[in-house]
Amino acid sequence: MQMVTGSLTSVIKNLVLVLVYFLFLLYYRSHLKNFLLKLSAPSQRGEMEQIIHSATNVSQQYLLGLSKMIVCLWIMYGIGFSILGVKNALFFAILCGLLEIVPFVGNITGTTLTVLVSALHGAEFSVLIGIVITYAVVQFIQGWVLEPLILGPQVKINPLFTILALILGELLWGISGIILAIPITAIFKIICDHIEPLKPYGFLIGEIETEKKDGRFITKIKNNWG
Repeated sequence: MQMVTGSLTSVIKNLVLVLVYFLFLLYYRSHLKNFLLKLSAPSQRGEMEQIIHSATNVSQQYLLGLSKMIVCLWIMYGIGFSILGVKNALFFAILCGLLEIVPFVGNITGTTLTVLVSALHGAEFSVLIGIVITYAVVQFIQGWVLEPLILGPQVKINPLFTILALILGELLWGISGIILAIPITAIFKIICDHIEPLKPYGFLIGEIETEKKDGRFITKIKNNWG
């Protein structure tokens, strides 16, 4: 438990640092925008403004969507772990939700810690299997409903470049780099999509077939509930 608490404390500290970074970026956003416009040729400033606008929208969409998704994960994990009778169910639900800031790896890490700590507390084998099943169900709902509905296709990066971005972010900036890797990569993709010579790189980074499938799936959901 001490190890888990230490890990959670480290994550919270880095979240605070990332929040400070974003506050400074927001404070100096006009200054940074003017800097980028000055770098552009007069004939290209209109296009540069469009790129900046699109990148800003993607960043806001990602951060807001991620926050909503973490809250949804807290609720789903909390319900699942409570039904199973996991000790400190709320704590582990919050942990698994917070670790969503690290795609793929985060949820697996949170679930593994939940299984290990529950096993150390003498949980029955059926409870441990239930934790794994809860993880699988939550991941299914997250991947097929929450991500397409909340995040949308604009911020979707294919798994290969997601992992590469996370590794590079960790090497350059530690946990803060991991947290910022995905929105920075999404912004880079937007830039590539708007600059003709870089469009192949935007295509390479982005999703292909899954976006279309997710889009059809979410369209059906919206039609059913609309």
